[in-house]
Amino acid sequence: MGIVNVTPDSFSDGGRWAEPEAAIARGHDLLADGADILDIGGESTRPGATRPLVEEELDRVVPVIGALAEAGALVSVDTMRSEVAAAALAAGAGLVNDVSGGLADPRMLEVVADTGAAYVAMHWRAHSDHMGDFASYDAPGGVVAAVCEELAHRVDAMLAAGIEPDRIILDPGLGFAKRAEHNWELLAGLDRVGALGHPVLVGASRKSFLGSLLADTEGRARPVDRREDANTAVSVHLAQQGVWGIRVHDVRASRDAISVVERLAAEKKNHAHQEAP
Repeated sequence: MGIVNVTPDSFSDGGRWAEPEAAIARGHDLLADGADILDIGGESTRPGATRPLVEEELDRVVPVIGALAEAGALVSVDTMRSEVAAAALAAGAGLVNDVSGGLADPRMLEVVADTGAAYVAMHWRAHSDHMGDFASYDAPGGVVAAVCEELAHRVDAMLAAGIEPDRIILDPGLGFAKRAEHNWELLAGLDRVGALGHPVLVGASRKSFLGSLLADTEGRARPVDRREDANTAVSVHLAQQGVWGIRVHDVRASRDAISVVERLAAEKKNHAHQEAP
């Protein structure tokens, strides 16, 4: 899943694709690099971000989604608002990627249920401007148990709203109301998220827990634009875990890494078949 931020303030590339023409061109570049899905977002969810007006978000994403969908791309809309989801789906999007899992807008699940779209529900506790206040996971089982329990509740809500099970995709929400150690624990415990019975999408690309891991000798985090090698290593791990989707900024690097993992897995399977009695 290739990321196209049609925003002026996203943490990694804010402003680079803010104009529709630039965002559309970026989408085509990501497709050429091997993206299966383009995730188009008009609201930054970086820590501390303030929300745009609904009209602003609509103006940012709908023209881009329409153009890319018309060109044959499978498009996802990254939004927490039911109005934006409905407009994006009408413009040709096939998925709704809701970082709030339906908690930010009570009408979201109804809109998705009525349209038949696939729905990515992320683990979420609060909006970006104060989500750090909710990064506490002190109950038994820690962050992995809490994320699984809270996602399971969201699945119940989705099913109750009429969203069929085969349309549900879950995201553990790396970086959202989570400190660096929580993100690492979740990456190590993805099998438990998958055990909830739905495909898993993971977005680790360029996030701050990678920057802090790669901090210099004075404790300064590695800059956002110099975290891609680490993210490629994460993509290898995710591919080995068999996740459904990996949400990335640099599609080519992760696609190449996944190709290596797949080729080695095929070779291992071939050797096992040859050695069987």
